[in-house]
Amino acid sequence: MTTHFARALSRRRVLSSGLAAMGMTMLAPGLARSAPRSAPSDAVTTLAFDGTALLAATPDGLLRHEGDAWTRLDAPAGPSALATHPDRPGTILAGWRDGALRRSHDGGQSWVPADAGLPGAAILSIAVAAQAPDTIYAALEGDGLWRSEDGGETWAFVMDRPYLGGEEHDVLSLVSVAHETGMGGIWLYAGTRTGLTRVPDCFCRWQDVVAGDALDALVAGDAPAAVAALPEGEPIEILALAPDAPQRLLAALPSGLWLSMDAGVNWEQSASDPISALAVDPADPLHVISADAAGLRVSRDGGTNWSPFDLSKDS
Repeated sequence: MTTHFARALSRRRVLSSGLAAMGMTMLAPGLARSAPRSAPSDAVTTLAFDGTALLAATPDGLLRHEGDAWTRLDAPAGPSALATHPDRPGTILAGWRDGALRRSHDGGQSWVPADAGLPGAAILSIAVAAQAPDTIYAALEGDGLWRSEDGGETWAFVMDRPYLGGEEHDVLSLVSVAHETGMGGIWLYAGTRTGLTRVPDCFCRWQDVVAGDALDALVAGDAPAAVAALPEGEPIEILALAPDAPQRLLAALPSGLWLSMDAGVNWEQSASDPISALAVDPADPLHVISADAAGLRVSRDGGTNWSPFDLSKDS
């Protein structure tokens, strides 16, 4: 592991230096463009709440729903990750698979680069720290976790990818969970192709998600309590929660949507249809929006019952 880490870090430094020398071009600000009042016709790949508004990323662009209509924002098509500031509506971070990360302070009407120091690898997920929303984490393909403590102005590498089943795995989805680690700080939960893992925000090491007394039981020589875990062998494509309700965690897998009421220890399937995007309202953890092959759906009970997204009611 030590040799592998040294090689990975060396590659990262070389790549970072080369891209820094090349520089980045600012995306010119521009006004939002109108779009039809109907829901997006293209597949929705990423969702996020921005205050009471809903953001939806599609292969053709980034849309904003507010009131009873959609607006097409002036942003490059197909962001792979979205995150918003829970206390500052209008502050949006968007990442792309080409390694670009951009920030908006006006609800997506204009954007500036926010990727200084990042190595240019595809951005798979962005998470805002639950108790410090100016701290942002980004999961990069083939690389690991990066952290910005100034809202995206500068970035630094903080953690290699999780080592599971004898190999490293990309973090497909990332959330900050305001659940005490017992070692100081809170957790970052990561969904990978082989399951769920987590790391304290001190970044000591990746660990399994276990019940609060499971580690004590292991030290005492007792068997850990049986839990209702997520299905084995399925990728965890999306993780979502409201920052102020850290016990209530949603996970999207190929087998459907799963809900945990105890911060990821025990799980119960709440829907069987695969979904492509998921967002939990920061102001109401029972208000959830999802996207699937049939379009957008809304749940008002935390993901148990769903109805079609209604333009006049679901903003």
